[in-house]
Amino acid sequence: MKTPEKTAEKAPEKTTTVGTRERIVRATSRLLQRQGYEGTGIKQISREAEATLGSVYHFFPGGKQELAAEAIRHGDEEFAVLLRAGLGSSTDLGEAMTACTRLLATELRASDWQDGCPVTTTALETVGRVPVIEEAVTAAFANWRAIVADRLHGAGIGEEDARELAGTVINTLEGAELSAQVARSEEPLLVAGRHLARLLATYA
Repeated sequence: MKTPEKTAEKAPEKTTTVGTRERIVRATSRLLQRQGYEGTGIKQISREAEATLGSVYHFFPGGKQELAAEAIRHGDEEFAVLLRAGLGSSTDLGEAMTACTRLLATELRASDWQDGCPVTTTALETVGRVPVIEEAVTAAFANWRAIVADRLHGAGIGEEDARELAGTVINTLEGAELSAQVARSEEPLLVAGRHLARLLATYA
């Protein structure tokens, strides 16, 4: 989930248009994740992405808000890939859940405890103020809940229970990631995984 960050100014890129846009989105996603919306500027994004300011505004004429919303969607898919990998790693729900939290813990440690939830920091800073970002954040959480609910329902849990449990799983993972970042320890995530596994076992 991590993209190496670079800070040096570069000459105008010679890569393809698609590659430039992707670099801009990835750089924005990581910066928002680590320092939030207010702390991230367009000039810093262009440096980190090794793209000119002209390129940034070419792809995102709506400026920072449009770019942040796209970066949120990128973070949404990054987290979704990890969720699917963990939840699909075993036919046993408990094992799949603990595998999911181990993956999150490994990714977090590898980032030196900087890359937690890819949308939370921006969501908290912009809630109620920037509708386009709020919509992207709402869609991200809905997507993650749907991934979990589909997995639970596929394991035989009733549709309504699966939907409510999915909310509990995502909420727990969000809190556990934050606790792990603050403590600089994998333990909060691993503990959360064990307890979620026990909870799911009562339904499966």
